[in-house]
Amino acid sequence: MKIQPAGFLLLGLPVLAVAQQAPLNDNPATKGASLDTQQVTARNQLPGEAMSASQGYVTADDINSRPLLRTGEVLELVPGLVVTQHSGSGKANQYFLRGFNLDHGTDFATFVDGMPVNMRTHGHGQGYTDLNFIIPESIGALSYQKGSYYADVGDFSGAGSAALQTADVFAQGLAQLSLGEDQYRRALLLDSLSNAQGDWLYALERNTYDGPWSDIREDLDKTSLLLKHRRTLAGGKLSLSFMGYDNQWNSADQIPQRAVDSGLIDELGSLNDSVGGESSRYSLNAIWQREGVQASAYAIRYDMNLWSDFTYFLDDTVNGDQFEQVDKRWIYGGQISYLWHSEMAGLAMSNRIGADLRYDDIGEVGLYRSKQRQRMGTVRSDRVGELSSGFYGENTLYWNERVRTVLGLRYDHYRFDVQSRVGSNINGVDLHANSGKASDDNIALKGSLIVALNRDWESYLAAGQGLHSNDARGTTIQVDPADGSAVAAVDPLVDSMGYEVGVRGIMAGRLSTSLALWQLDLDSELLFVGDAGNTEASRASRRKGLEMTLYYQLNERWNMDLEYAWTKAELRGDAAGGNEIPGAVRNVLQAGISSQRGAGWFGSLRLRYFGERPLVEDGSVTSDPTTVVNLRSGYSLNSWVFSADVLNLFDSRDHDIDYWYASRLAGESSEQEDIHYHVIEPRTVRLAAAYQF
Repeated sequence: MKIQPAGFLLLGLPVLAVAQQAPLNDNPATKGASLDTQQVTARNQLPGEAMSASQGYVTADDINSRPLLRTGEVLELVPGLVVTQHSGSGKANQYFLRGFNLDHGTDFATFVDGMPVNMRTHGHGQGYTDLNFIIPESIGALSYQKGSYYADVGDFSGAGSAALQTADVFAQGLAQLSLGEDQYRRALLLDSLSNAQGDWLYALERNTYDGPWSDIREDLDKTSLLLKHRRTLAGGKLSLSFMGYDNQWNSADQIPQRAVDSGLIDELGSLNDSVGGESSRYSLNAIWQREGVQASAYAIRYDMNLWSDFTYFLDDTVNGDQFEQVDKRWIYGGQISYLWHSEMAGLAMSNRIGADLRYDDIGEVGLYRSKQRQRMGTVRSDRVGELSSGFYGENTLYWNERVRTVLGLRYDHYRFDVQSRVGSNINGVDLHANSGKASDDNIALKGSLIVALNRDWESYLAAGQGLHSNDARGTTIQVDPADGSAVAAVDPLVDSMGYEVGVRGIMAGRLSTSLALWQLDLDSELLFVGDAGNTEASRASRRKGLEMTLYYQLNERWNMDLEYAWTKAELRGDAAGGNEIPGAVRNVLQAGISSQRGAGWFGSLRLRYFGERPLVEDGSVTSDPTTVVNLRSGYSLNSWVFSADVLNLFDSRDHDIDYWYASRLAGESSEQEDIHYHVIEPRTVRLAAAYQF
């Protein structure tokens, strides 16, 4: 199988091919180029294909070889990206990349089969990225592109993007049962078949889990389903898929250090045992492609109710500070793109144009005060319509057999319509003034210069503008729901500007490596606000860093990898409070050794380290670094596969997440600023038996 040309896209994101050889000369836009066929590891994007040193793809074999504590950790296959959790297993993960505490996804765009995962104007946080609906074994491949240099991605693209593709067929059917400590139970059934009418595929997952917490049963109850059909239609390939997901859980949220130090609770305890959530996601998706034409359409139904309590008795000394966040919406959208090859003045080139459309019909996005999950009153509840359209063009010009340029232009337009669902709220504030309409647009220019140093190495110079949209409610707000005071609206769209210089190459057909130096300027930073449990716009920022990857193929089955990222992140403009960005991780290191599944023994050993990060702007309070090691060992015999995962192998007591903010415990006379953290789950063993058919 040959890797598709770099310009050949699926739904605006790179086609992912599982291949070991890909002669560049087969690309009609690169005839005459001298780069030869290369033997590469699964984690590398081929020379002759990439637009920057920060692009890559991951095969299904690599994904399935890793032991995962949570579904969202599949994104840790993106070099330098850290996935943690500060709440229950049904909530979106916390993501860190390139000096961003991305909260639950802002500034990193994520797609599944071309459908956006990031939620705009979400009840819990802008760009909320919940990957719990994904069945990891159903992923056929993952592509990533860090930075803002790619014309096919608009919203949330400052730090980069990732595209997960579900498999079109499974090599074998699989029935698997997994059992683990703390009542961990997981059942998986998947298979595919082909006939004259096309290819059919299904995957079904059931998962329950109580968690290791000392005073909370997590009581996770998750069901995920994937149905997919592919067939020939009108001379092209049509893919239809349905995804279903339903989940409910209890949460052990972050806890204050002083509560543990005083003996009030232990590190696995909590101060409110009634927090948690319910969430569901159902989608229909259609993809059609033929001879450079790609078209898709999707419809998504999403619901969430989330109960949280971060500050305990800070605001309400009698009933406590628990709150409920609500999000109920339909999302409709689609994309279309067209690629063609031509010549200009005798020079080969490829051209691509595309468009995408998305409409979020949000029936309710709301915030309520609650106690024991019972509503006490409305803080804010709105109905929102948010429409975006994007258009882009991209030209790749091959100046000679070693030099090519990529130039892209993107235009995005947004319209916001916010209507308050309540009059006066629990604080006696009339919220009608917060209803309104807004619109904004953005033009972004992106480009890359790629020079082949020889047949094995390429160098890259890239630059591009990106953007993230702000919460629609912030674009029309006039009064603060807490006290009725005047509030200034935020800009609907926030610009970013990124630069990168890098190199990548292959040594001896077994070692692939990349090195990138990058910088990203953002017009407005989004910072976590602990007492509200959300984010707010802050000053402009600048991030710069270095990223290095090494992937070595020991033999046909065994691989080693090393990924390191260093980042310096600062708010711009001197301020008395300091210029540090809370949560910005400076050092990230991941390393591992793994063998692909085959007859006999297989396994994977992985280490993840992310260093200390500032928790306040003046840098006076920092987190500790975090290190965790996971192990998988297994044996394959005929149709049976047996495996054991040891997660947190050395039983680390490091923290998944740390925040610094004010809270008040029951009995305290005043608020206290403190570190609030969520500990890594203790060492746990999970055993699995699978039958392949």
